[in-house]
Amino acid sequence: MPGLSEGALRATAEKLIAAHEQASASGEWTFFVDEIYARDCIYTCQYAGVMEVTANGIDEIKATHYGRDMAVGWEGWTFPYLGVYTGNDNQLITHWLNRGPGRRADGSHFETPGVSFITLDDQARICRQLDMFDLAHQMKLCDELEDAGLLSLQLKQQWVLPMKGKLQAQLARNP
Repeated sequence: MPGLSEGALRATAEKLIAAHEQASASGEWTFFVDEIYARDCIYTCQYAGVMEVTANGIDEIKATHYGRDMAVGWEGWTFPYLGVYTGNDNQLITHWLNRGPGRRADGSHFETPGVSFITLDDQARICRQLDMFDLAHQMKLCDELEDAGLLSLQLKQQWVLPMKGKLQAQLARNP
């Protein structure tokens, strides 16, 4: 069975990138899910081996990854893309940034990189997505944002501190 063309893969990636740009500007992260994701998509996010969040289907994706998770103090964050890499079997990789609000004193952004491994179905909808980023660097970034007075208290309490606790517990088990 022939896969989608490189043009079709890139077109879907561009739709996702444009949707994320709009969502970053508006703060509303669920408007595009029905159009871009397959109804039975499996979306997984790995958090450094301490937690995995898997959403099965677009309703769960809207409730978790683009719903609850984006409503926990991520205001002012953007997720710009650096590249799209196409492969075989309807697969592509997107390289993006977790970019916090504001800028450092030297003018650089508060940011850490991430990647998404994406598989499309024959209708060019995302049917599987795995997001990965370096959680330790993300925690360091949040510390920098807190020192600069830019970290949301809600994000700190509901995401940063629990994640740091999970990382510390994992490291304590495996000295």
